[in-house]
Amino acid sequence: MRRTIGSALVAGGAAIAFTAVSAVPAGAAEGGVAFSQVTVNGGKPIVIGTKGEVVVHATYRMTTKLRYDPGVVVYPYRGGLESGDRLWHAIDSSNCKVVNRAQGICDFEEWLYIDPRHLDFGNEDAGMWKTAGRVWLAGDAYDIDDVKVPVQVKRATLVTVNASPEPVGKGRTLTVTGKVTRANWDTHTYQGYAGRTVSLQFKAAGAKAFTTVRKVMSSRTGTLRTTLKATRSGTWRWVYYGNSTSGARASAGDYVAVR
Repeated sequence: MRRTIGSALVAGGAAIAFTAVSAVPAGAAEGGVAFSQVTVNGGKPIVIGTKGEVVVHATYRMTTKLRYDPGVVVYPYRGGLESGDRLWHAIDSSNCKVVNRAQGICDFEEWLYIDPRHLDFGNEDAGMWKTAGRVWLAGDAYDIDDVKVPVQVKRATLVTVNASPEPVGKGRTLTVTGKVTRANWDTHTYQGYAGRTVSLQFKAAGAKAFTTVRKVMSSRTGTLRTTLKATRSGTWRWVYYGNSTSGARASAGDYVAVR
């Protein structure tokens, strides 16, 4: 079944008609349009939480000498190019920025909105998507192309940290705990993420960078816990590096003085 996550579209102003062309049958898919230089979210994964609307920036070039209507767009899709799922509920697209009028080349940018609270959005939407480019032509015809740009969509993660006691005597035992949770798009909550390998990192007082001290696997509730000997004052944090369906995340830092 075809599923579009939303359907609202806020397009730019009037498109430029580079040349006049003969009419094509209404609803027909027309050639003569090429999309290139497509980037979606700067090539980075789209990481989505449980409630906040995500705005994804995209840029692309379109080349055509056909007459077309406002509302040129690129967007993530799955399944069939014309009958599959589409991952957006609103798109705000710019006007054409003319690159070469004689050749019909325009640059565009757009802002694609994804709301995890939409009824059609769920955990199954995490993973790899393809990207389509679409333009409506004169006479209700259209051109839609796979622009060969993969897009990863990931569930956001959260990580917490607590190191204790604070302060701690040198050589005494320091316990570092925390929790890794992942966005559940079906329930709109964050839930414990079990069986994840999470890195414990330390940055000594005065140092510029964190160093990985050890790796710990989260419990069935997402809990993290380890102990070690306190040697130097500094800041502790947990870092989860993500996977194909879950975003990377670092906790805040927890400073512990060693006395």
